[in-house]
Amino acid sequence: MTRRPIRIPGRIHTIDGIRLHVLTEGGGPPCVLSGGLGMAWFDWDAVAALLAPHRTVIRFDRPGLGLSAPSPAAPTLLAEADRIAHVLDALGHRGPATVVGHSLAGFHAEAFARLHPHRCAGLVLVDASVEEDPRPVLPGAVRTAWASGLAATLSAAGVPRALLPTARRLIGRAGTVGSHPPHPWESAGYRTSRVLRACVLENATYPYQAAELVALRPSHPLPAVPVAVLAAYDGGENARDLRWLERQRALATELGGRFAVAAPAGHLVMADAPEAVARAVLDLSGKGRDAAAPRA
Repeated sequence: MTRRPIRIPGRIHTIDGIRLHVLTEGGGPPCVLSGGLGMAWFDWDAVAALLAPHRTVIRFDRPGLGLSAPSPAAPTLLAEADRIAHVLDALGHRGPATVVGHSLAGFHAEAFARLHPHRCAGLVLVDASVEEDPRPVLPGAVRTAWASGLAATLSAAGVPRALLPTARRLIGRAGTVGSHPPHPWESAGYRTSRVLRACVLENATYPYQAAELVALRPSHPLPAVPVAVLAAYDGGENARDLRWLERQRALATELGGRFAVAAPAGHLVMADAPEAVARAVLDLSGKGRDAAAPRA
């Protein structure tokens, strides 16, 4: 019996010479959802379902992640900010868009707003990465070369197929407070050397992207758009948890934005509290009452 090929949701667009997986749903003003380190389009499923009645929801996989082809170059902050703009261009959205960035992608979303001020309608940072004074130790080229070598060695040993889907599920469980079944695409999408290399490179370049953002802020002011910072809180009372909330609050103050807490929620807020993320997006334009889910 011939097995039917799995239907890929969305479309593959060639953007900046790289075949990127892009999924568009709903209607209305455009809203881009971008996940954290190593994440894929399906991590936003619950949020996209809530926003689609009100927004044109755009999800894309960064190079090497999800269903996107790899990039020959290591990621940089400027390249990722431009990638958001080029994805919007490829879809014909030339006007302003709301950009939602989770974790590492919070760097990308803020950089997009600063580098493309006329393209940004609003900014939502979901438990975004915060680095007040990043100081990378090694030269970027050295760290990137080391990471690429590590990824190649692990791939040659068969690690992606044997362990990467399991590692992905364990990370997901550690980053949530609720119980969430594995996504059907999780196993198929996280067992390749392509994804392993992308994850390793995103981790390796994290401190450099953080430093790029700190250097960008003085020369590229944030446009006068609404900003929301949504912090995850799982109910813990230890110093680390409370310090994280304060750092998120300080980020909101620095960006002149609104601060809110999603609770109970782990770092993967989009899984634990999708209603809070959708509400943060819709509240930017005063449409919070239109959200599909009630306020907590």
